[in-house]
Amino acid sequence: MEQKEQGKLELIATQKVSANAELYKIIDFLNKNLKQHHLMFGLTKKEDTMTISIYEVE
Repeated sequence: MEQKEQGKLELIATQKVSANAELYKIIDFLNKNLKQHHLMFGLTKKEDTMTISIYEVE
């Protein structure tokens, strides 16, 4: 029997934007509402720039 690896993330896209504290709310909203579509969103901050990442969960 073949086992499929679960929880593997495939990076789809990234976008850098100016830092904004409200982005965390948007990322949380997207993760809660698009989980069933096998999508996950991430947000990282470096100085005054934030990077939004979109992943497909396999």
